[in-house]
Amino acid sequence: MGRSYIVEEAVEGYLTKQCEQVGPVTGLLIGQSSTQREFVVKATRTPQREESAAAAGNSLDKEWVTEHARQVSRMLPGGLSVLGVFIVADTDAKDTVTTLRQLVFAVENLISSERLWNPADDDVTDSVALHVNPKTRKTFCRTFDVKDSKSVAKPADWKYQSGVCSSWITVSCCLSVDLLVPLPDNRTDTEDMDTCLKEGLKVWAHQLEGGVCLIDGKKLVDDSELAGGQKRNVRQTYTAQLLITPEERRSTDVVQRCGGSVSIRGAIHSRAYLHSNKPKAKLAEKLLKRDAVSTVATRAQILLEELLTSQKDKHQRDQFCLPHRVFCPVKGSGPVCVCDYRFSDEGLSEVTDRLKEMLDIDVAEKDLDTRQETPAEVLERDAAAEPTVETIEALEPKRNNYIGVAMATAVALLATAASMLYLNDV
Repeated sequence: MGRSYIVEEAVEGYLTKQCEQVGPVTGLLIGQSSTQREFVVKATRTPQREESAAAAGNSLDKEWVTEHARQVSRMLPGGLSVLGVFIVADTDAKDTVTTLRQLVFAVENLISSERLWNPADDDVTDSVALHVNPKTRKTFCRTFDVKDSKSVAKPADWKYQSGVCSSWITVSCCLSVDLLVPLPDNRTDTEDMDTCLKEGLKVWAHQLEGGVCLIDGKKLVDDSELAGGQKRNVRQTYTAQLLITPEERRSTDVVQRCGGSVSIRGAIHSRAYLHSNKPKAKLAEKLLKRDAVSTVATRAQILLEELLTSQKDKHQRDQFCLPHRVFCPVKGSGPVCVCDYRFSDEGLSEVTDRLKEMLDIDVAEKDLDTRQETPAEVLERDAAAEPTVETIEALEPKRNNYIGVAMATAVALLATAASMLYLNDV
């Protein structure tokens, strides 16, 4: 028997709207996987590629679809992921299988290449491929095992339902981050720094993966069920703490020669959503830790991409503010939000534009949640100060009085959600 997909009713309306478009329409399906079934909470079409729109005709741009998936994946908090792809096309369902298979594998390969956390044994490896006929409005749902290169299409059940995530659980924490990533002697450009950052963040991700997770101040047994998961239209929220033990930090300590370092300091708001079908504490911990790793890595990657494309004195500065996280509610999806990353010199209109382009979400600026993180501020150094001394303004804690990571033997402090990146020469 194939997998079962429980789909939010709003997705049906969205796909029906795409049936009115001229030519084939591709897009992504977003939701949460579980061992028993999948939950689809949103669909979003692939943005038009202006320079190739006229020339492409009815052909599909696989590279553009996969790049869209990569960008969207960055905008999904813990518990949400790209589950697969859809295509609205007036062709026989059998004729689209090869195209959908290529898209599914290309999307998974690109997204997984950016993941810094290790897959778990119970992770679902099936991706969905949905074909909608715009004339008959019939849907054909199949899955592919993306970890098996020889995988063939398997039929799957596609059911629409209202309030799919109206009773989902939200688990969040404020996480203090203080990372020092060594750079090699022969570093030459930002691309080298990208590789070094990724390796350094992998070490931190491994530390966090082995750390302790407290939910509402308690260390729960892995198989213990989070209460209240079945109450519809009642918001269930939990506050978590992620703690890295001194033993976990020492196990990854190394001594090595380096030509400089990158320091990432500050705090981030991490969040995960859990389905309401008997959610376990183990799942909450896994999704929250993965979100913490992903959001830090995403910010660093966005900054490096900005440095590669920007010409604004990028070689003269040694302090950079990482973008902060802004949340956007998904209409009709209960507590579920997506997110974007905003630099301090960007307006909220730029956030709403990206949400529209990437996720096809129309949202007013006033509906964005900007309260979870405070943008960092770079202070001018005192000219007489030693070059190795870094200063950062002490900011007031936000209303979220969560405890961050306890670094080694230091006491965990209330964190202000601000992030900074320092470049230091040895």
